Amino acid sequence: MARPSDSGVTGTSPARAVPARVGGWLALALLIIVLDQLTKVYFNTSFQYGERINVLPVFDFTLLFNRGAAFSFLASEEGWQRWLFTALGIVAAVVITIILRRTHGQPRFSLALTLILGGAIGNVIDRVVYGHVVDFLLFYWNDSYFPAFNLADVGITCGAVLLVLDELLRARKKPQA
Repeated sequence: MARPSDSGVTGTSPARAVPARVGGWLALALLIIVLDQLTKVYFNTSFQYGERINVLPVFDFTLLFNRGAAFSFLASEEGWQRWLFTALGIVAAVVITIILRRTHGQPRFSLALTLILGGAIGNVIDRVVYGHVVDFLLFYWNDSYFPAFNLADVGITCGAVLLVLDELLRARKKPQA
């Protein structure tokens, strides 16, 4: 993909190239949101709360609700956390979109932000529509369980890991003084 500063780019002004590039990242975030919401609707309508279907010896599909954040943080509170996490998700989405508009020639960084953006909005939609986040992926080993999660959480986690990887690779490229 040609960057606005690249010479030899014809027919595309730098002012038009940036929105087109951001549009691609936003389209990917939208795809994540749509897939996340479709899977949540499926599990919400096909499963009873707490129902589990074994898929592998270490993995089940289930239907659980999380009123809190990661690892059910603040889930037992009175309900104010719903709006706190909704507001945080919206602020994160706005900030990420602004950063994406300013990020040029950094596809790994942009992909990381896009994954986080799609996941954050997917979970914000749940909080607004249902009052909780719908989780349906459950991994475990013997009697040890990893908290249930969803595709939005996968996007957020993969994006966070990719951000760390991007920073580590960037730090390696910097000349040592």
